[in-house]
Parts: sequence; structure tokens; C-alpha cells
Amino acid sequence: MPLQLIRADITKLKCDAIVNAANKTLLGGGGVDGAIHRAAGPGLLAECRTLGGCETGEAKLTKAYDLPCKYVIHTVGPVWRLGLSHEREKLASCYKNSLELAEKHGVESIAFPLISSGAYGYPKDKAVAVASETIAEFLQKSELDVYLVFFDKDSFKAGGRLVSQIKQYIDDHYADERCARFSRRMKPAAGLGAAMESVALEAEPNAAISELFENLDESFSEMLLRKIDEKGMTDVECYKKANISRKVFSKIRVNRDYRPNKNTAIAFAIALELNLSETADFLRKAGYALSGSNKFDVIIEYFIKNRNYNIFEINEALFYFDQSLLGAVR
Repeated sequence: MPLQLIRADITKLKCDAIVNAANKTLLGGGGVDGAIHRAAGPGLLAECRTLGGCETGEAKLTKAYDLPCKYVIHTVGPVWRLGLSHEREKLASCYKNSLELAEKHGVESIAFPLISSGAYGYPKDKAVAVASETIAEFLQKSELDVYLVFFDKDSFKAGGRLVSQIKQYIDDHYADERCARFSRRMKPAAGLGAAMESVALEAEPNAAISELFENLDESFSEMLLRKIDEKGMTDVECYKKANISRKVFSKIRVNRDYRPNKNTAIAFAIALELNLSETADFLRKAGYALSGSNKFDVIIEYFIKNRNYNIFEINEALFYFDQSLLGAVR
């Protein structure tokens, strides 16, 4: 199932399990650990006293008591020591062991804080990368719903170099589009002939009429299934790369006339690794297009132009810029 990045108070989430970024004693502390213990009530501490602590990278499960979830999974993240003490492997183990423990107990939805990124000093951009990569790998063989929870925007930090490149791209292309729209408003209204000329310029200059009408009656779902076959992918590979749930994909497969929302259509274009021209054709089947006057679309264009089809990295950037995310539709 999909991975979703959300801003929320993890103690108020109504999912099957939440993860506590605990210390080795499991007896409560500061940050999210203290917040979870306070919200759960004294029963949680009493049960934690029976567990004998927890080693770094390991995970243990308790009941949730006064929390709105069923379980709390306690895991101990590594203290950041400049990356010289196998911190990455230990942090990845926190996520992997928590996910495995959740599946063992029949959990269908689980929410994580950004482990080790508070008092333990793990750099936030590196912590996000470890979390998303480890969870994404696990979801290749699992149907869990997973949430990566940030209390506010300040608690999230995407890769600095990537963000700066996207900001520059937005400044260059988003600004260009706004200037172009202003220029168009200043020009006299064009007649029908000019409008027809504009449409013609958007088409492939050497395209034959037969090519323009090829697959005219093909629906979005039919085009998607054809593209999956052409790429040599399985259905499962495609919807997981798109960060889409099996339930949504099943609806698309059985309904020729299924019309996805724009974000779902783009998520499949990313999963299929389509170039900009192919993406435009693909989105057109669902009634959509990318626009230089939309910041979300400009960010998507940036990733496609750079042939970066990692949907989790794309979603990190979208999350940073306060845009809606790709996939994660139930």
C-alpha cells in the first residue's frame, strides 16, 4: 500500500499502530516519546516496565491504552555520530523491524515519526531519505498503509541541493510562464485563423493524419494497461512504483471508463517513466495537461526532464513546497 507524508500530531492518529521513537529504557522521555506516554496514560508505562528495555534498531509492541490506535511499537533509533558508527544501518533497522512486527500482529496501517531526528541529532534530510527508502523497499512485498508523520513544516527537511535546484527551476520556468501570460493579455485578440495556427504548432510537425487519430477511441485505462505491457512491467510493479493502492488499480483495470484524478494519472506516468511528450499524451487521455502556471506541474516537469522517476523523492519535494502528493489513493 502507499506511503504518505502528512503533517499531524501522531498521538491523535486513528490507525492500527503508531511508532514511538523511544530510548533504551522504554520508560518515556522527551519529544515524541514523552508525548506518546502522556497521551496513552499510566498503563503504557506499566507495560513498558515489563519489557526489559530495547536495543538500538530493535522494536517491541505494546497496547495503546488511551491512544486512538490499537498498538504502540517502540523502537530505539541511533544517536548521530557523524555517520561513523553505522547509524544508517541502525536507523533502517528501526523501520524494518517495526514494519515486520506490525505485519506479524495483523496491523494494516502504521504511522512513524521521523526517528532519531530530534534530540539524537540525525540530520533531517538524511533521516527522511532513510525512512522513505526503507519503507518503500518493504512495501514492494507488503500491502500496509504507512504514514510518515511530521508535526509541522519545520520538522521536515528535504535534500538541500535538490530543493535549491527545484527552487531555481521554478523561478526560471514559473516566472517565464507568468511573463508569457502577461504578454498574451497585452496583444490584440487573435482571429480563428491564428488560433488554428497555434493548435497546429502544438502538434508534431511531421505527424501524419493517421497518426493523429491513432488510438482515438482508447480510454485512459486501456492506454495505461497497454503502456504497462509495452514497458514489460507487471500490474503490481506498476501500481507500487506509482504509490497507488491495489484497490484503486483494480478499479482502473475493470472499468474501461475509469477517470483518475490528475495526481493519480501523473503517478502512473512517473511509474511508467514517460518523457514529457509521452506524459502529455498520457494525461490528455484523462483530460489533463501540465501547465507552466501551476507550481505543482512545474515541479513534476522538473523531475521528468531530469529523468528522476523516484516517486518518494518527488513526493518529498512536493511536500516541502506545500503541494499535493502523488499516489497514496485508497
